[in-house]
Amino acid sequence: MKLLLTNDDGIHCEGIHALAEELGKAHEVFIFAPDSERSGMSHSMSLRGPGKVRRLSEREYTCSGTPADCVILAGLGAIPFKPDVVVSGINRGPNLGTDLIYSGTAAAARQAAMHAVPGIAVSLATYEAPFEYRPAARFVAEHFDALLALWNSEVFINVNVPSLPPDARPEGVFALPSRRRYQDKLRSFEGPDGYTYCFLADGRVETDPFEDGDEAAIRRGLVSISLVLVHPGVPAGFEAGRRLG
Repeated sequence: MKLLLTNDDGIHCEGIHALAEELGKAHEVFIFAPDSERSGMSHSMSLRGPGKVRRLSEREYTCSGTPADCVILAGLGAIPFKPDVVVSGINRGPNLGTDLIYSGTAAAARQAAMHAVPGIAVSLATYEAPFEYRPAARFVAEHFDALLALWNSEVFINVNVPSLPPDARPEGVFALPSRRRYQDKLRSFEGPDGYTYCFLADGRVETDPFEDGDEAAIRRGLVSISLVLVHPGVPAGFEAGRRLG
């Protein structure tokens, strides 16, 4: 099977190469990833300028754009490889619940699914070193067929793996995306050029208690597997065509 790997941490991140090594044992793998970090760019696309593509080796390419750009350009023939599946990651840090709104990792998997190509997003659910990508890469490779069997054109598959020792073989569990609340902090200073420079500082993340949620699975040391809609859903009780007032 032909697999395209991309990410939002950039071409040099260890996670994508760990994934390539494990998946490459059974599949034909190409890497097409941003030339530097694009974290937090969500589904941003380069609409007003060219996407610059560079070949680094026979099966490794970079793009000046976003994770979604990589999937779009690959599908349109910018590289000599049309994927059967897109795997995005391994992200450095979690993509749980509400994180998916911001995640470039998730966007690449979503973009694939929007074009009827299975998309799998994979994240290592920790911000603390050491970043052991091997258990996550091995989990995806060993359960690849089972993950692929979950896919349909309405969803992409979101996988989060807890921080584990290098030789760990974790168990996976189906989980629902959780609701996360970001308690950000702002730091700013007045510059000599008349601008106020504002920076989002490290705050904390609070997650609503939810036994079947993806964060709860991670806290139990399990791999969280979620199916995420690629299109806006319809809230319960919403009546299309009903007039307001």
